[in-house]
Amino acid sequence: MTRLLLGRRPIGIVFAAPYAIFLAAVFAYPLGLAVWMSFHRYIFTAPGVSVPRPFVGLDNYRDVLTDPAVRQAFGNILVFLVINVPLTVVLSLGLASALNGAIRFRTFFRLSYYVPYVTASVAVVGVWLFLFTTNGFVNGVLGPLAPRPSWLVNTHLAMPSIAVYVTWKQLGFFILLYLAALQNVPKELYEAAAVDGASRWRAFRAVTVPGVRPATVLVVIVSLITGANLFTEPYLLTGGGGPDGASSSPVLVMYQRGIEQGHPDVGAAIGVLLVVAVLVIALINRRLLERD
Repeated sequence: MTRLLLGRRPIGIVFAAPYAIFLAAVFAYPLGLAVWMSFHRYIFTAPGVSVPRPFVGLDNYRDVLTDPAVRQAFGNILVFLVINVPLTVVLSLGLASALNGAIRFRTFFRLSYYVPYVTASVAVVGVWLFLFTTNGFVNGVLGPLAPRPSWLVNTHLAMPSIAVYVTWKQLGFFILLYLAALQNVPKELYEAAAVDGASRWRAFRAVTVPGVRPATVLVVIVSLITGANLFTEPYLLTGGGGPDGASSSPVLVMYQRGIEQGHPDVGAAIGVLLVVAVLVIALINRRLLERD
């Protein structure tokens, strides 16, 4: 009976149990609670105070889908992902390929790309604000070519600017993923390509890109999940999604509706829709990349 319940190797269950409990407590339970809240009229109360939380069906989802700010936030995050994901894949793969070769100061460059990723976001945001505010360094260099209004207060440039910032900040992590994948590409394939007279660009397309395809799938999925959960950057860089909501994100609107405005049921509905959207997009991307 014990073998039937625990399988042939019960020691594996023992080692996996702490992580399973962690996932259940940190992810599964909050997600289940969010789904339940999204179908009820839910309000926060003081400990020990009980209030009715009636079932309202799809009312919260109707409120969310008819809210212009929510629709704008989902549109903004789509713009962000269209810029961030391809830019992340291209730059991280290109830089990883360069750093994988025998170049001088290779360790220094690897560390330099990784430093922004491990640096606190508040500190890095301060540097970015110094560079891209109206009177910042970049506008000073561009002079009359600088956009008016400036980058982070421009309704057309705010979200693209945040997308570039996030790409730059997280580039080091994805470079490490590609560097690890490049170690598994057989060097014999490059030698065969060289014997066939292939140029470096041709060898990169024919050997490197297919060889790191599993890493590319991982990079795309992680970029999608990270981008969909965008919060810190618009909150700090544009003062909470400005100008006029041009840089707001679903997570930011969820925080504003659920915490600041005291409507956690509406915030939960936004969160559930976001989870479903991310899962669908990630699944489609994975199928397309693996099929190709």
